[in-house]
Amino acid sequence: MDEAILGILVAPIILFMIFIAPIWLILHYRSKRHINKGLSQEEQASLHELAEKAESMSERVKTLEAILDSESPEWRNRA
Repeated sequence: MDEAILGILVAPIILFMIFIAPIWLILHYRSKRHINKGLSQEEQASLHELAEKAESMSERVKTLEAILDSESPEWRNRA
């Protein structure tokens, strides 16, 4: 009876160590290496482009708010 219980407990542990643990370690260290690598040139260019677009949109919003302030001074109080 004790051998059956021991077999039931040891078999999953052995299967875990053979199949799951190596895959887990490989994926873990691959993700660590990817995180430490930083941004690639393409990602930096994309980030810079998005920052420029955000700045442009910010200027457009300021312009639209100025137009609305001149045409309808109470527009901010309505929202």
